[in-house]
Amino acid sequence: MEPVGPVAVAEYRERLEKRVLAPLTSTGKGYYLLVAALLAVVGWGAYAYFTQLREGLIVTAMRDRISWGLYITLFVFFIGISHAGTLISAILRVSKAGWRVPVTRMAEFITVVALSVGALMPLIDMGRPDRLQNLILFGRWQSPLIWDILAITTYLTGSILYLYLPLIPDLALARDRLSDVVAPWKRGFYRILSVGWIGTDNQKRYLVIAMTLMMLVIIPVAVSVHTVVSWIFGMTLREPWNNPMFGAFFVAGAIYSGIATIVIVMALLRKVYHLEEYITPQHFINLGYMLAGFALIMIYFNLLEFVTTGYKLAGEGEMHFRELFTGSLAPVFWFYTLGGMVLPALIIVVPWTRSILGVVVASVFVDIGMWMERYFIVVGGLRLPTMPYEPATYFPSWVEWSIMAGAFAGFCLIIAVVVKVLPIISVWEVAEHYEDEKVIARKDAEGVLAGRLVAQHPSSRPFERSREVERP
Repeated sequence: MEPVGPVAVAEYRERLEKRVLAPLTSTGKGYYLLVAALLAVVGWGAYAYFTQLREGLIVTAMRDRISWGLYITLFVFFIGISHAGTLISAILRVSKAGWRVPVTRMAEFITVVALSVGALMPLIDMGRPDRLQNLILFGRWQSPLIWDILAITTYLTGSILYLYLPLIPDLALARDRLSDVVAPWKRGFYRILSVGWIGTDNQKRYLVIAMTLMMLVIIPVAVSVHTVVSWIFGMTLREPWNNPMFGAFFVAGAIYSGIATIVIVMALLRKVYHLEEYITPQHFINLGYMLAGFALIMIYFNLLEFVTTGYKLAGEGEMHFRELFTGSLAPVFWFYTLGGMVLPALIIVVPWTRSILGVVVASVFVDIGMWMERYFIVVGGLRLPTMPYEPATYFPSWVEWSIMAGAFAGFCLIIAVVVKVLPIISVWEVAEHYEDEKVIARKDAEGVLAGRLVAQHPSSRPFERSREVERP
């Protein structure tokens, strides 16, 4: 790395601030078209939900034998990708991985947005959402559903705090730099949320302490959330869900799909807001290595489940395996296996496909595959009859597909709005990391130069000096 002086570091910081703050002050026509399209899809999903609310769950394909369908699939999927930010960001902070600094803000955004959307899915799945308070007031503490409510509420609260703390210096930066160019409500927003930050040593010290505490707390909370989500299935009397590995399986799958979502969102924001200088190909390669590692973990967990269960084929397991491998769920299962695990790992492992495009393509396959995995876990587990009947049939109705489209559009819409209000890269962390790297490089260069000067000094060459003395 070529060492540079303080002037170059100041120029880098000024360039960084200008690039990151630009989306907060200017908006093009393309943005409004995107927001309008997303609002239209969200509106259609809202119309479908009000149709369901008016007519009842009869407008869905769910019946008494398959009481969970697309909505619970989406619930597990969104709660899974919420691990993209808080957990992965906290792990990278703990490991002091310097390359993480331009990535963590986007990852933490994804966590809060995915949790907010995912938490709505059980409410949509309820036939009588007006009775939601009864679940809280009169719910049984022995029920995993109550555990899930507590876990997700705790995780959402912690994730918002974990997102907010590193935002404080950047909110103060926006307050000071944009006071004359943004709307009054934005000025008030930045002034209130920056909580009087001026960057004193005491403020920095307390901020680091608070971030460290949240980092240590959020990791076990994030792991517990998806473990509790798995218990909703694992503690139900259904043969395909009778798996004590579900907790580890769900956590690994959540991190796997979370990394993939980070890559996709990061690639889109990098392209749209011209962040190529700060989000480099190496960031995609590093996340690709993490993705490939978790692909291998997922392959291993699947082998554990299917080999041990399939070797015995006891009870209802044989029918479930036939449904997955050769029956009606076979297309979903084999796409998940080959397209969601094997293909992404191969794309990243092979050197000539290990590029930004390759990692993004692999991530798209991972997210589609992991959605399909959640689908056949939910639907496949319920299709299996508990009495001597034919397996139940299920295919989502237009209402369910419309609500799913609205959920994904809502996820994208919230991110699109947030990036117009909050800086999408942590300016102060990226600038400090850049400065630390340059200081280290400058010291290394000075050390090399000093070594060369010492080596060139006559006193450092005693043998040559002795030969000069002996020369007649």
